[in-house]
Amino acid sequence: MFKGCYLLLILLCLTKGDIYGQDSILVFHTLDSARLLPGDTNKVNWLIDKGKAMGRYFDKHKAENPFFQEAIVTSQHLRYFRGLFSVYNELGISKRNKSEYILASDYHEKAVKYAEEAKNDLMLAIALNNTGVDYRRQEKLEKAFGYHFRALQLAEKINDVRNICVAINSIGNIQLSSGKYDEAIAHFNKALLLERENKNSLGTAINLGNIGYAYQGLGKLDLAIEYYKKSLAVNQVLNNSTGLAICYNSLGGAYKEKKDYASALEYLHKALAVNSKVEDKVHEAESYLSIGKLWSLQGKHEEARKNIQASIDLSLLWRFKLMLKDAYKALAEDYKASGDFEKSLGAMDKSLLYKDSLLDENSAQSLAQTQAIYEVDRKDNQIKLLEHDKQLSELRTKRNVVYIISLAGFLLMLTVGGFFYIRHRNLETKKQTLQLELRSLRAQMNPHFIFNSLSSIHRFIWSNNQEEASDYLTKFSRLMRMILDNTQYTFISLNKELESLRLYLDLEKLRCNGIFDYQINVSEEINEEEAMIPPMIIQPYVENAIWHGLVHKSGKGLLEINVTLKGRVLTCIVTDNGIGRKKAIEIKEKKGQTHRSMGMKVTEGRIDLIRKINNTKEANVNITDLEDDAGTATGTEVKLVLPVEFIF
Repeated sequence: MFKGCYLLLILLCLTKGDIYGQDSILVFHTLDSARLLPGDTNKVNWLIDKGKAMGRYFDKHKAENPFFQEAIVTSQHLRYFRGLFSVYNELGISKRNKSEYILASDYHEKAVKYAEEAKNDLMLAIALNNTGVDYRRQEKLEKAFGYHFRALQLAEKINDVRNICVAINSIGNIQLSSGKYDEAIAHFNKALLLERENKNSLGTAINLGNIGYAYQGLGKLDLAIEYYKKSLAVNQVLNNSTGLAICYNSLGGAYKEKKDYASALEYLHKALAVNSKVEDKVHEAESYLSIGKLWSLQGKHEEARKNIQASIDLSLLWRFKLMLKDAYKALAEDYKASGDFEKSLGAMDKSLLYKDSLLDENSAQSLAQTQAIYEVDRKDNQIKLLEHDKQLSELRTKRNVVYIISLAGFLLMLTVGGFFYIRHRNLETKKQTLQLELRSLRAQMNPHFIFNSLSSIHRFIWSNNQEEASDYLTKFSRLMRMILDNTQYTFISLNKELESLRLYLDLEKLRCNGIFDYQINVSEEINEEEAMIPPMIIQPYVENAIWHGLVHKSGKGLLEINVTLKGRVLTCIVTDNGIGRKKAIEIKEKKGQTHRSMGMKVTEGRIDLIRKINNTKEANVNITDLEDDAGTATGTEVKLVLPVEFIF
């Protein structure tokens, strides 16, 4: 039934309007064929192959690929980790090709997870390299280096030359971006040697060009030109038009730095000639712009403006906003050099306009991709819950069969057995009722926490620059994924609770501009992976300490969380050196805020239910106002005592 609804949803999405025509009939005919296949790994592989073959069709119409979505559902049902790796790896590549790098990294991180589950080193090396490329495109170089370094170690272990070359070349590019040119050259030379040994001409051409870029960065222009020409020679043998255009443009740039304007113009005109065979017209726009800048340097303003305008016209046609920003800036500088300041200002205004447009576009795209990640994770969790419910239903059916057989076998003990059965059923019903109440309270708390986090992220995006906003959004999406995962369970391991708590504190510290520090101390005798506690049980008291104690404090605040264990009882003490509850209440009354914290109220309800379910008095919360010898408030201490479960 679920699959039928899923395919119906795809049908409604893809048939919106009449833009698909006859192609959509083929798509749905193929999907109907998929439904007739048995739900095994062969079906998953068939769906993945179809998804790859029809990828351009769905990209063209800006629709999700239903073959990949169906492959995910079937693979999760079968716990087929190889299939999940393949789907998420392909989805990541698709998003990266559309410059949606945040989404690409999220999909490729899922591919890493499932490659690890499948215990397949080759798949893991591929996924690690792809994730590293995604983060390099986001200019998160340290994170990218970590993924490529892991991929390199793994590829060397299994002697996979292709992934070794990709990892080494990528590490070289990271060092190139960081200005570590000598280290970059060393890595490019290693990759070059391997590519030549394996007779990979395209890889050879790429690494030769990269070495040229590194030498140009070091100011060794003659060496840079030598390597650009070597790369050019390989591309000429391959008849690779894109590679030729890049090499000619690179040679033009190097000769321009040498002030050999004649040679620079010669190569840039060669780039223009070959660009007619290149599908991506950004290289042609770049060539026109470089030629215009060269004429401007020589004081030939008419020729300069003619070529710069050609670059602008091409960029307007293909919507190359970054190229338009640079072209209008070059035009402004040329007008300024000729003394026409009014036109120079006009051109500079247009350059700044495109710069602002790019910033707004990137911020909107980052937010859209983060929201898409949230939706993907939500759908994945729904699928997991449906599978979990199905398993529970099967278990209940088996249990009922056992009950019937047991009752038939013990007719002589019907009276006694009936008494104990009714008593047991009543206890189970009472416990289930309490569990449902506990779930309801958790459901109240999570939207409350998510609402506060979204308010924080909204304020941060509008008050900070794009790079910080993107970093904040990435951390927030990771926290959201942890919350969605953790709150499915009644108990989670202590290390997961503390990991999400650290991430929350890092976000609040960023939001509050570092007005407080925090420390989390866990007793050495506690095994954080074995001790189990209710999820999101500590966070409301931490949030209360920050927003009612520390934010109003003058000077640096400190939040301490100490966790100890005695027997099966866990004690968590949250201490802050804030203004204390009395002053916090006075501030709230001045602002007209009289309502009590929803998070605190819900958590107290959860603790009360935990006490009832476990039939213990050990679950409780005590709040103490801290004072110095003079009776002045020095902060607040919250002591949270909970019964703890263990995995083993």
